[in-house]
Amino acid sequence: MKLSSTPLLACMVVLALACTSVRSAPPPPPTNVTVHYTDPKLFTETKRSAFAHPIDANGYLAPLKDYIAQRASRILKPGQRLDIKVTDVDLAGEYEPWHGPNLSSIRIIKNRYPPRIDLDFTLYGADGQVLRQGSRTLRDMSFMDHAGLSDNDLLRYEKPMIDRWLRQGPDKL
Repeated sequence: MKLSSTPLLACMVVLALACTSVRSAPPPPPTNVTVHYTDPKLFTETKRSAFAHPIDANGYLAPLKDYIAQRASRILKPGQRLDIKVTDVDLAGEYEPWHGPNLSSIRIIKNRYPPRIDLDFTLYGADGQVLRQGSRTLRDMSFMDHAGLSDNDLLRYEKPMIDRWLRQGPDKL
């Protein structure tokens, strides 16, 4: 290695170390959106997965809650507030224990096992008056055709479904 390239190499190493040591903190939860769950022990996902293997509800519920809140806060007009109560969750895929003990804890993703999220919502105006409220069943029967997120994302099929619902805007929730 030439002596003249040593300072450049040193700078590159320092920059690489700086980039790997600085991690962005997760964004703070929005103040204009609240997301809460009714009894998650009764969710379809929790009950169904209990037969295959115990699922860590926080493994998907906490990230799902954060994702919904962050995305919903983006569509609201100034002063609006949105309260979302998730009443049921069924993640994409299913366990097929009949394939034998080696596959009983593996989630099988097929078109016939679409994701579903049931929720109730209330949208409040800046004056605190209820603008809209209702119940929705978010389901994506063609989830395998357009999921574009990372294969490592546990919610890669559910997030686009949530985005499509919210993309309608607050006036058409």
